[in-house]
Amino acid sequence: MTLLRSAALSDIGRVRRQNEDRLVNDPEALLFGVADGVGGLPGGAEAAQRTIEQIVSSIRGISGAGVPDLAAIVQHANFQVRAFGLALSPSTGIGSTLTFGLIRHQVLHIAHVGDSRCYGWRPNEFVQLTEDHSVENEARLRRARGEVVYYQDVNRNALTRCMGQPGMPEVDLIERPLRAGDRYLFCTDGVTRLVRQPELGELIGAAEEPEAALREIIALAIRRGGPDNATGVMLFIDEP
Repeated sequence: MTLLRSAALSDIGRVRRQNEDRLVNDPEALLFGVADGVGGLPGGAEAAQRTIEQIVSSIRGISGAGVPDLAAIVQHANFQVRAFGLALSPSTGIGSTLTFGLIRHQVLHIAHVGDSRCYGWRPNEFVQLTEDHSVENEARLRRARGEVVYYQDVNRNALTRCMGQPGMPEVDLIERPLRAGDRYLFCTDGVTRLVRQPELGELIGAAEEPEAALREIIALAIRRGGPDNATGVMLFIDEP
């Protein structure tokens, strides 16, 4: 049995009129993650809410202790969010990021679409486990394959994948065997655009409780202007 401590926190920030981030912190189901409504599209809060609801419903509806097909679960959620979005906004639809982890058999199974992130902390190691699905990163990967790719700098952070838009998004799947002492942060870009990775690592490593780490991180993002909603879910693994 995995022994863990978790905490979740979301702040609307100093500029937004609505919080379009959503989260799941479910120690019973061993399910943790965040979703962030896509800016520039209507219904961001609805997109993130529907995305999280679909993931939670699917995970909780699965019997047995095996590892479910997370890609299929995300694709099903995408279909539902897409259908809801067409009813809400037929001309544009709606969109959300999604980054979540499910613990099974002492392994953290991560599913990822968009530019929310999951970080992993261990003594002397702090890494970003997910890759942002942005125009800039897509171009870098394609150039590494020898393709010639150009993009406008103003669009470098635009998403190339999200939940709810036409087509089925490719889902990144990451597996991370757990160790006692591991710490994981799931967060939206309202955090990552304002708090640098080395700072995140220091704050996570120094905290004695997951809630304390989250409060420090979110407060720092808000102090630096809080232009976006800032949301995080923190996970401390005591025994895998």
